[in-house]
Amino acid sequence: MGIILTRPDGQLLWARRIRQDAWQFPQGGIRPKETPEQAMYRELEEEIGLEPRHVDVLGSTRGWLRYRLPERFIRRHQKPVCVGQKQVWFMLRLVGEERFVRLDLSSRPEFDNWRWVDYWHPLSEVVSFKRTVYKKALKELAPLVFPQEPHSSAS
Repeated sequence: MGIILTRPDGQLLWARRIRQDAWQFPQGGIRPKETPEQAMYRELEEEIGLEPRHVDVLGSTRGWLRYRLPERFIRRHQKPVCVGQKQVWFMLRLVGEERFVRLDLSSRPEFDNWRWVDYWHPLSEVVSFKRTVYKKALKELAPLVFPQEPHSSAS
């Protein structure tokens, strides 16, 4: 499950993985008996400190988007072995104040920095094996953020 958080001007929250030069959207797994939306709210709070009252859910991708990890990133010593992910992506709008974005509320933070970026910027900075999924999610969800504009930037 992935989270794209926008503010009213269409900028997106872009987060840096802790102690790495790797930026991404918040994302996480879905636990047994948890719906994608329940997982989204849990991960939203764990990873960036926001509660349901701080956001409006604008929508989500119609289906699952998938990516495979390159061979060098597969951790075969972990059980179960993760070879990729399938995710539903949610578009959220921040309705609370930015001060509620907190990366330090978890005992194991995933991010150590964040910033607002232009809508299509993540396509130029995300790790290559996630780029296609990001492009699909951003393209599908763009009308929720920019309802009056054509969406050819990611064609």
